[in-house]
Amino acid sequence: ISLQMISTVSNSSLLQPGFSLLNFDGHVFFFGQKGWPKRSCPTGVFLLDIKQNELKMKPAFFSKDSCYLPPLRYPAVCTLRSAAKADEYQYIIHGGKTPNNDLSDKIYFMSLVSKTSKKITFQCIEKDLGGDVPEARYGHTINVVHSRGKSMSVLFGGRSYTPLAQRTTEKWNSVVDCLPSVFLIDFEFGCCTSYMLPELQDGLSFHVSIARDDTIYILGGHSLQNNTRSPNLYKLKIDLPLGSPAVTCTILPGGISVSSAIVTQISDTEFVLVGGYHSDNQKRLVCNTIVLEDSKIEIVESVSPEWTPDIKHCRMWFGCDMGKGSVLLGIPGANKQLIPDTNYFYILRCKGAEEDKEEESITQICSQTSSEDPGDSTPFEDSEEFCFSAEANSFDVDDADTYNEDDEEDESETGYWITCSASCNIDINTWVPFYSTELNKPAMILCSSGAGHWVHAQCMDLSETMLLRLSEANVKYFCNKHVDLNKGLQTPQKVVCLRKQPMKPLRKKKTMKLSTSTKKSFLRRLFE
Repeated sequence: ISLQMISTVSNSSLLQPGFSLLNFDGHVFFFGQKGWPKRSCPTGVFLLDIKQNELKMKPAFFSKDSCYLPPLRYPAVCTLRSAAKADEYQYIIHGGKTPNNDLSDKIYFMSLVSKTSKKITFQCIEKDLGGDVPEARYGHTINVVHSRGKSMSVLFGGRSYTPLAQRTTEKWNSVVDCLPSVFLIDFEFGCCTSYMLPELQDGLSFHVSIARDDTIYILGGHSLQNNTRSPNLYKLKIDLPLGSPAVTCTILPGGISVSSAIVTQISDTEFVLVGGYHSDNQKRLVCNTIVLEDSKIEIVESVSPEWTPDIKHCRMWFGCDMGKGSVLLGIPGANKQLIPDTNYFYILRCKGAEEDKEEESITQICSQTSSEDPGDSTPFEDSEEFCFSAEANSFDVDDADTYNEDDEEDESETGYWITCSASCNIDINTWVPFYSTELNKPAMILCSSGAGHWVHAQCMDLSETMLLRLSEANVKYFCNKHVDLNKGLQTPQKVVCLRKQPMKPLRKKKTMKLSTSTKKSFLRRLFE
């Protein structure tokens, strides 16, 4: 087992505990960044590239028919392969925390639509479930099992907020263990069924789960109610006959009391368990080898790497499986660093010497879980760990499109919380959403006057219908201050004068002139 430090990590402030990695065609993408996505990458999904010990990030895109995917931290993630084509798969994402610390109960399917050297596009679809739908949670696991030619997803564990009826002002955001229910999810019919098993008495979170065929092994995990780390090893067996599924649980000997451990696969039947915690303040520096053969599991202690002094003495660490026997480990940086929220990262390789030599030329480490999801786990503790899943391959990334966090504006000063006008009343401490499209930031619109500047839609007294119309239409907008000035500066349109035809003069009627004698003769006859 070898340990190598990544000397330089750019934009590492986005790589905080709780994010996930997705592997598509050997390329690794991460989502679940710290905070809400910024304008330079509104999807919050990035392509990762580790090249010459430097990590770079390139924004990814969503298709027009995709739903909104918030940057979820501590979700449950696994792969679901296509029954028709084994090389096609998509990721299942369930639960997790939003940047507002709200818990999600939604489930998403994410797949790769198109990939070019300049642009990578994903499709994200939200799935609706019926039946016993799992509540919003984080720190849980989801796996895919195969039995009798059918497949189902199995969800277990996690934490959730205290129910509203039991909340108090002092402990409004306190969390509790979810009930130890096992959920079987059939995505083909969109139904979900929960099972309560007598062997599972306590709720668990941040445990390790390894799926193989119709069996899932659950190892370790933390229980908030008892403040213990379970020493039990659970074996879940799922049978999928034509009728109702059958779920059984067996407690096996030889478990390990650990939470937030990381599992990486090194062969078809062999795995390595690294990292995690014995207790809240004690890291687990021992490594174990896990062998799965003939429906049996064997866990033995293996050789540990030479941990650096920084790793030995740090209070916390985090990391995740990167595929092909590689693990990414992170520790917090020193408090005296100029850049806040900076972490140091290491690559741990759990392979033989000959395999290590073959990978010396590899500069990018990624991963991809197998069709049986053997290494699918959720290796993180509350506010401590984040989840990876990837496979080692090197590829070139166009440096011109690399994301640079330094290019972003400071939103606290020049972003959403500016004083946009003299009548602006938007305050970061008192603001509440006004439009239905707002979530955690006020809606803004660009005024096209001069070099352009942003104003709050609410301060401009825009209705929601008008705001949506302006966002969809390709027209220029001018704020209340510049709309009259813009009208005055506009060049009047040239008016085309119509050529009128001259009217013909009216002809005077001809009158007959009568002589005096004739008039007298006419009057004489009239009175006779």
